[in-house]
Amino acid sequence: MALDHYISQVHLKNFYSAALGNRLHAVRKSNLKKFTPRADDICRIEDGSTNSFLTRERVIEEFLKTVEPRYNSAVASLRSGNPDQDAVYVIAGFVAFVVSCAPAAMRLGIQPLDSLLRGTSEILDRQGRLGPAPAILGNKSLTELLADGTVHFDIDQKYPQAMGINTIIGRVSAFGNADWEILHNSDRDSPFFTSDFPVAIEERGNTGIMNRLVPLTPDLAVRILPDVSQSRASPDLDFSQFRFRVRTVTRAECTEINRLIVQCAEDLVLYRDDHAWIDGFVSKNRNFRIETLVERIPSGGGYFHLARQRIRAREEVA
Repeated sequence: MALDHYISQVHLKNFYSAALGNRLHAVRKSNLKKFTPRADDICRIEDGSTNSFLTRERVIEEFLKTVEPRYNSAVASLRSGNPDQDAVYVIAGFVAFVVSCAPAAMRLGIQPLDSLLRGTSEILDRQGRLGPAPAILGNKSLTELLADGTVHFDIDQKYPQAMGINTIIGRVSAFGNADWEILHNSDRDSPFFTSDFPVAIEERGNTGIMNRLVPLTPDLAVRILPDVSQSRASPDLDFSQFRFRVRTVTRAECTEINRLIVQCAEDLVLYRDDHAWIDGFVSKNRNFRIETLVERIPSGGGYFHLARQRIRAREEVA
């Protein structure tokens, strides 16, 4: 079996610590255990890129060959303040892969499918298409069994991953045809973190739209402000709608970005420098993660399913 990285090694190596050589600092949100891994040791799963729901089970690896080898040159292009089309493709591709194939992405894709199945079950019950359950289950309808927890849907996480892989070029286009803020961080005492899900979300005011915050190196990140009109547009890999500006973040802004990176990490927070303040900072923000919230809105004889991602404290979703 192949050990496939869901966060590329070239990205992780940009966070290597000079004090450690070819290693970086890591801490788990789940237990606050710290260790110093190599990029090869973390963010990998056996056959993580293999998906049996697809005709070509490892097709995503072909896509990654167009992204990962060019990551450092793309970062250099953004750092120069004049990103070219190739750099936009590579960084948008890196983001699209993470939000399609990382374990957090697969988990986040389950709730919309569960809601769709539950809604379909209710419709079929109302139409009399499903008979009652056996007497041992109280002759209840499927809707009732789902409501009381007797029955639940067991959704294979590889299915939402397959959906993400099938639409990955559209995601690259959507991320690339957006407004970007290229964020420089000159504060060596407060460098950017990364994580096992380095695509943090950030609420854009009261619009309901989520920006994406992506650390690229300890001193460079990008904020992607999606254009919702691109969600159904045909793929445009010329990135004709791409716009950008370059900013140097304040220390307060960097702290806020790192807070979101920690909260959005699935479990593993990664960083270059082991500053004294980091332990307390991670501890304070460890009990959060991204959740998918689904609202079912009656529409005709069925439902419209509205899925949104939000950062939630774990006790809110337990």
